[in-house]
Amino acid sequence: MRRDSIFFRLFQQSPQLLFELLPQTPVNAAEYCFDSVAVKEPKFEIDGVFLPPESDEAGTIFYCEVQFQKDERLYERLFGEAFLYFYQNRDRYSDWQAVIIYPSRSIKQTEVTPFRALLASDQVHRVYLNEVGAIRQVPLGIALMLLTTVGEQQAPEEARFLLARAQRESEPQKRGMIEMLTTIMVYRFGQLSRLEVEAMLGIRLEETRVYQEARAEGEQIGEQRGEQRGRLEGEQALVLRLLTRRLNQELPESLRSQIAALPLPQLEALGEALLDFHHLLDLQTWLHNSA
Repeated sequence: MRRDSIFFRLFQQSPQLLFELLPQTPVNAAEYCFDSVAVKEPKFEIDGVFLPPESDEAGTIFYCEVQFQKDERLYERLFGEAFLYFYQNRDRYSDWQAVIIYPSRSIKQTEVTPFRALLASDQVHRVYLNEVGAIRQVPLGIALMLLTTVGEQQAPEEARFLLARAQRESEPQKRGMIEMLTTIMVYRFGQLSRLEVEAMLGIRLEETRVYQEARAEGEQIGEQRGEQRGRLEGEQALVLRLLTRRLNQELPESLRSQIAALPLPQLEALGEALLDFHHLLDLQTWLHNSA
């Protein structure tokens, strides 16, 4: 599971989560946005940064690194990129801080002598998820981070507990948290079928935000185009949108054409099957077997 992508989705949804991990929170924490930035000459990209709101006063930029595998050159890369980007954007920022999120201390870089001053300063924060607290006692957003670290035997029970907590949140935070929880469990148990994941969580994946938005779009097309033809076109729009989100890529035109040629019963069957897909090959195999 690419845990960094899970964490970055959490941060995009709720940037203030980062500051819940730190001993001190900026007064304007709620105004930060999460993004990635490019560094010129040489060209590279920093995946996780929290940018302060644009104003007349320069603010503090926060660099974020999620590290679940040991990397003995992590600090060389992180601090090198951070200093270069800060140098290139000195007029925009008054200060910088770095946050490194580890599952535990055993993963952190061993040789730190060249960076001992930075690591001992209040500019660099190393967060160890197994030390932030019990998964059922920390804030819900942080609990979702911890859900990526618990064992597979423990994960279903903890996920159901967090799902019950998320149900008590206000809209739209509830929808976002349920969507992230579902995504984490689908990644963690990719070997299970859709029905098995549904049974594990006690919900249907159709209840998640992605499916609801796509279904609403399909129904709107149906209303606009007339009942029978509209229903077919609405189902096509629903399936294509879900496939794009599920496979995280735009579909080739050849596959879109095959889907467009499917009758309504097969489109509905594809809508049921697609949540078990992990790769484009899964879709191609399904279409081949359905021909």
